[in-house]
Amino acid sequence: MKRKYNIILLVLLLAFGSCSFTTKVDDDPDKDKLLIQIITLALDQLHFEPKELNDAFSAEIYSDYLELVDPLKRYFLQSDIDDFKRFETEIDDQLRAYDISFFSLVYERLVQRQEEAKSYYKDILAKPFDFNQDEDYNTDYKNLPYAKNKKGLKERWRQQLKFNTLSSYDALMDEQNDTAKVNEDEEGTEAIEKEPVVKKTITEIEAEARAETSKALDNYFTDYIEDMDREDWFGMYVNTIVEEFDPHTSYLAPTDKDRFDQQMSGKLEGIGARLQKKMDYIKIVELISGGPAWRDGEIEVGDVIMKVRQDKEKEAISVVGMRIDDAIKLIKGPKGTKVILTMKKVDGTIQDIAVTRDLVELEETYAKSSIVKKDNKNYGIINLPKFYVDFEDYNNRNAATDIKLEIERLKEAGIEGLVLDLRNNGGGSLRTVVDMAGLFIKDGPIVQVRSTDEPKEVLRDTDKSIVWDGPLVIMVNELSASASEILAAAMQDYKRAIIIGSKQTYGKGTVQNVLDLNRMVRNSSHGDLGALKLTRQKFYRINGGSTQLEGVKSDVVVPDRYSFIDIGERDQENPLAWDKITPVDFEVWNSYFDYDRTIANSKERMANNEQLKLIENSAKWAKTKMDDNSYSLNYEKYRAELKLNEEEAKQFDAISDYKTNLTFESLPYEQKMFEQDTTLRDKRNRWHENLSKDVYVEEALNVLNDLKMTYEIKKVATIKN
Repeated sequence: MKRKYNIILLVLLLAFGSCSFTTKVDDDPDKDKLLIQIITLALDQLHFEPKELNDAFSAEIYSDYLELVDPLKRYFLQSDIDDFKRFETEIDDQLRAYDISFFSLVYERLVQRQEEAKSYYKDILAKPFDFNQDEDYNTDYKNLPYAKNKKGLKERWRQQLKFNTLSSYDALMDEQNDTAKVNEDEEGTEAIEKEPVVKKTITEIEAEARAETSKALDNYFTDYIEDMDREDWFGMYVNTIVEEFDPHTSYLAPTDKDRFDQQMSGKLEGIGARLQKKMDYIKIVELISGGPAWRDGEIEVGDVIMKVRQDKEKEAISVVGMRIDDAIKLIKGPKGTKVILTMKKVDGTIQDIAVTRDLVELEETYAKSSIVKKDNKNYGIINLPKFYVDFEDYNNRNAATDIKLEIERLKEAGIEGLVLDLRNNGGGSLRTVVDMAGLFIKDGPIVQVRSTDEPKEVLRDTDKSIVWDGPLVIMVNELSASASEILAAAMQDYKRAIIIGSKQTYGKGTVQNVLDLNRMVRNSSHGDLGALKLTRQKFYRINGGSTQLEGVKSDVVVPDRYSFIDIGERDQENPLAWDKITPVDFEVWNSYFDYDRTIANSKERMANNEQLKLIENSAKWAKTKMDDNSYSLNYEKYRAELKLNEEEAKQFDAISDYKTNLTFESLPYEQKMFEQDTTLRDKRNRWHENLSKDVYVEEALNVLNDLKMTYEIKKVATIKN
């Protein structure tokens, strides 16, 4: 069993030591063809659910690759697409023959069109824009047809560039108006010697905005397009192929593999956020626990980075359309330096957010706990950012042993109920999940694991001791994934805990491993071939259902700002399907808790909670703004729309003003540490302040209180009988 635990891990992606294949891999003199041969072979023989290479598969690669290399449809003409069309159902045949003709044609045409595009933007930006003209611009690029000719393509560039310039124009107008207002406010005060402020004309502001757009495009072509070589584009093509299998299977080119290894080592430097390219935009997909962005609390998952400016630089650089590697270079920097990010927030507003770069503080990725006081009773809350483990030595430190220790400390403080906060917890070590679940039940199965063409394996808690047998609530949201879902599902199936949170969790029920491609070819003369991260196994609840796609459905559903945003596994490209296997025998938790009555009480409170209604309305409003793809290029109308958005957003200001009647207190051992570690004290104070404004924590405590009351009533009633 221990050997299996070391193989089946959710976050640490182990490299295969060796691979046995039925097909011989040749050391092809053409590196690209060799790579195709190795990867198609590995996918066919190692992927959890291999796909048949047929015409339908070919058509998916065809459309996805064209969308990847030209997402805004500003390079290719319809005539180019007509040329490419003959390959639409032939890519599968090419893959079997290790033929890369489709890629080569697209690559050569793309390079040609990108070179032509340089003259487009230079010609367009050489002339002023008329922002008084009534004109609309649609950003729904996916449904936009390809331009029929170069004249139509140039017109498309004109609209895109005018839209980009309009944003800069508005910012410059705001800057001038703000300066004028400050000067008015200072009139009548004692004169201070300073540089006179020269008011710019509308013409000058328009020219300056246009110059900013031109500089951004110059940077885009110089630092991104011209820096991309054939190998980079081929890596993107290979990734398009492998991602057709599922969203977590991907090709790691040598540079990507180095970055992956660095991330897995835990040595993260920068703002502490994981980024992903969506169309031409760079999106925040994860905040690293303990990182600067996570600590500041201003950046959220789903925010889009529009521009980047270094602390001492005057002008920001647009990262729209920039290669993600180059954007990361701008965002990263030495510890202690500051970077200013222009963000399009989840709610649609635009904000400049300053972040001081730092190393991720590993201590903040560990479990932490607090005593919560409510109605003269003590409860406990434990926050677990991820299911961590020391892979060199499991017994050194892991999430399960840390949670056990925190529970024992909370029990000494006399808590009467426990909240385990798994919100935003993206997963981690499977072994820690099984061990952690065992803290709350006597013994029994926790999760089932299945590999292709192999018997399922049931992972069990065999330790009959129970560390906490009192009321238990587990908090989740749409970003609770993998290991978090396994624990929540097991506790739900045992009726051991009440799950509070989003309608469902993320829905990632698969396991990935990393295959070092260099191990598959002996004495290769091609240098580093990179690696392949591929899905190997699938998880199932003890009731037989998969957590894939469906995640874990909360017992008590509470709305949050992600409720209407496409953010889960089901919203990714090519996810594996949900399915079900045979359940295993297990005994539901034998207690006096009235779960049904407690859940009913909570739902009734939720329905009448004005704060949650406001949050839900805010989420709906944000979704409508995200779905709005039409923008006016008339400045007055554009400005009026921005003002309207700002006014509408004010109705949700009360969300951040909410305050509960809960008080939080660190455990005695931490309070002693505060005497020497004021930084830790400040972190805990900030955490407690956030918890005191958290309506979800407030309801979790209400549920704990109800569970305790039903326990006392039912236990007494049972004894009387």
